[in-house]
Amino acid sequence: MKRVNIKYLVCSLILILSLTLGTSCSFSCTFPGAETLSPPSPPVSHTATPIDPDWTLPPIESDAPVLPNIADVVAKVKPSVVAINTITYDIFNRPQEGAGSGWIIDEDGIIVTNTHVVEGGSIITVTLADGTIYPAETVRTDTLTDLAVVKINAQNLPPANIGDSSELRVGDWVVAIGNSLGLGISATKGIVSCLEVSLPVASGQTLYDLIQTDAAINPGNSGGPLVNMRGEVVGITSVKIAMVGVEGMGWAISSKVAMPIIEELVQNGYVVRPWLGVRVSTVNQQLVLTYDLAIDEGAFVHEVVPGSPADEAGLEVEDVIVSFEDEEIITAGELVQAIHSYQIGQRVKITYWRGNTKNITYATLIERPPP
Repeated sequence: MKRVNIKYLVCSLILILSLTLGTSCSFSCTFPGAETLSPPSPPVSHTATPIDPDWTLPPIESDAPVLPNIADVVAKVKPSVVAINTITYDIFNRPQEGAGSGWIIDEDGIIVTNTHVVEGGSIITVTLADGTIYPAETVRTDTLTDLAVVKINAQNLPPANIGDSSELRVGDWVVAIGNSLGLGISATKGIVSCLEVSLPVASGQTLYDLIQTDAAINPGNSGGPLVNMRGEVVGITSVKIAMVGVEGMGWAISSKVAMPIIEELVQNGYVVRPWLGVRVSTVNQQLVLTYDLAIDEGAFVHEVVPGSPADEAGLEVEDVIVSFEDEEIITAGELVQAIHSYQIGQRVKITYWRGNTKNITYATLIERPPP
């Protein structure tokens, strides 16, 4: 059996442990938990190159008819789904095989998948529905959203249609198509179980606006499309809980979140984001007791990157950010989302506690240093 990405198995074990200890999904299906926003290195010269700076997203289908049954959905989408295989080498230079999925978004060989499918791959190959195998020529990734784009040297491929995930309702039928267990392209069906789910998957990484589904998702499905009954891609399969006693819990990155990221990866080679320059985690009782904090909610500052906007605004380690542009901040994830909702060059108001004193400062956001 082919190797499953270790990072996401660890994520699964952490989630199950939290469930065992009594932590459960809230009514909004947002999973709580401390998270850390790791600071990138100080600004360096950008080396990523675009795949195609003039590329634009295909239009979202709005008038496609609902297909009569699931077999018709699969028949329409399956030619656009690919198997992605990787070879990585461990510290002893032993080859390790990995398998994942992807789907064609452009007829000239542009393929969408997950970062964790291709991350670290020394050799990456793409197998089309007709069995043709191509080496990956270019790979561009965005770790924060677990999205990636792979370019192969092929033309006249059948791209999948893109749907609008904001139109989904809980209970809608969906189909997951992918390279399950690395055994070839297969399909499973289910319903939309929950919408707008936030899920911490690693230290410093939370995926937002996920679609939860009970469609069977297995190792190898990652990066494949989740499609509606019109045969349109409404999500990119990313995470599942794989443990005895837990069934029907898988998540896909919504097309609403994914499409702007994919467009930037193709046009720029990386995703441009505003940056404050802090490493934070959600305030919890341990932090309250350890640092004798005056409040029990907010984003606790563990590190301020020298020369960053946060540094110039006077923020310090052990400060607790509680408001961003007068928007209440309760968790570290909320601070991340708030920062990303503003523009590079924009001056923002930050309210924070230092000891027993509440303070206000202002920072001008800059472009996040490229990878």
